[in-house]
Amino acid sequence: MADLIELKVPDIGDFDSVEIIEVLVAEGDSINADQEVITIESDKAMMEIPSSLTGTIKEMKVKVGDKVSEGSVIALIESDDSGSSSEAEKPAEKTAEAKPAEKEKPAEPESKPAPAATMAAPQAERTETLPYAPDTGSAKKTSHASPSVRQFARELGVPLAGVVGTGQKGRITKEDVQNFVKQVMNSPAPKAAEGSGIPSVPVINFEQFGEIETKELSRIKKISGKHLHACWLNIPHVTQFDEADITELEEFRQENKEMAAKKGVGLTPLVFIMKAVVACLKQYPEFNASLSEDKQSLIYKKYYNIGVAVDTPNGLMVPVIRDVDKKGFLELAGELGEISARAREGTLTAKDLQGGTFSISSLGGIGGQFFTPIVNAPEVAILGVSRHQMKPVWNGKEFEPRLMLPLSISYDHRVIDGAAGARFTVMLNQMLSDIRKVLL
Repeated sequence: MADLIELKVPDIGDFDSVEIIEVLVAEGDSINADQEVITIESDKAMMEIPSSLTGTIKEMKVKVGDKVSEGSVIALIESDDSGSSSEAEKPAEKTAEAKPAEKEKPAEPESKPAPAATMAAPQAERTETLPYAPDTGSAKKTSHASPSVRQFARELGVPLAGVVGTGQKGRITKEDVQNFVKQVMNSPAPKAAEGSGIPSVPVINFEQFGEIETKELSRIKKISGKHLHACWLNIPHVTQFDEADITELEEFRQENKEMAAKKGVGLTPLVFIMKAVVACLKQYPEFNASLSEDKQSLIYKKYYNIGVAVDTPNGLMVPVIRDVDKKGFLELAGELGEISARAREGTLTAKDLQGGTFSISSLGGIGGQFFTPIVNAPEVAILGVSRHQMKPVWNGKEFEPRLMLPLSISYDHRVIDGAAGARFTVMLNQMLSDIRKVLL
């Protein structure tokens, strides 16, 4: 077995205590003479230090961030070269001296900081872990490039581990870095709607199973589909379910339905639900808010614009009724009927669809019970209303028939916790059970 030989830093000129910014080899690696082992950088220049020996690295004596000078020991090498160790300790100096002089780097403004994290970045760029390889230095793929090429790659933000070298002995050239950038720029961009890390659905030829017919989605469904997908992926949804006793509310509505019809409006249950929702929003303002762009603040809105989902021949649309808190039941009924008709006719303007603070999706005219409505971002909550049913309800002495309305409230759990969601639902239940409380 050969003796271990110290690989030392050769003569590097007038520089002293120069920082190591890259370690290009690891313990256990087999290296050749003239192979770079470390990169050092002063405030004026950057230089790669090559090995003077061919052999196997048994122990590394330095790491990224260490300061070295001429004669500092870099590693212990089991040399494959013949000759005495006293002769082998010096060749590194010859190799280093044979390399070109340090490349001058362009002067940088003194005001530009150089944080320590920046110095460690090249280490991450230099290597990549090979799949299924053990956690050793042999699992690293080394990228060989000159200091000027490494500097060029850093300026472009290119990870050298992903660049294939075409130079001598596989070294990475400036052209290789440029070609890598061109390849990335020309690659098709990933579809944002698919979500990061979410596998795509496999493509299937359905014709193999039978006859099919393909129809293109409507423009509205294409637009709303992307928005709903983004909302579902980005918002942690929680849905609270409950049933409201609207027996008295329905009696009141029926008593005034004919009067409203004479005024040219339809007095639907949704009008009362909108007013009850606003009363609850005033008590729980976080339901009428939106997260700031950086997700660090909550923006409370002092106005109450309710979006109402409308089923149209072309797909779902959510026109907005503004200032619901300032309008009476009949005024709201007229505006709701008018904007719903325009939604079905396809004559809504962009303004009709903007500025909502809370949404309501009502399926009461169709049927069904509970469901999970998707929060309409940037709002943080939405109410789903299903078809009311007459049910037996225990009053403490006996069961009596009561008209029960299923409620489904979905909310953004980053903004609203479960306790607040439950309290909001209970209050809404109380408001709908006695609509007079809306006036308090």
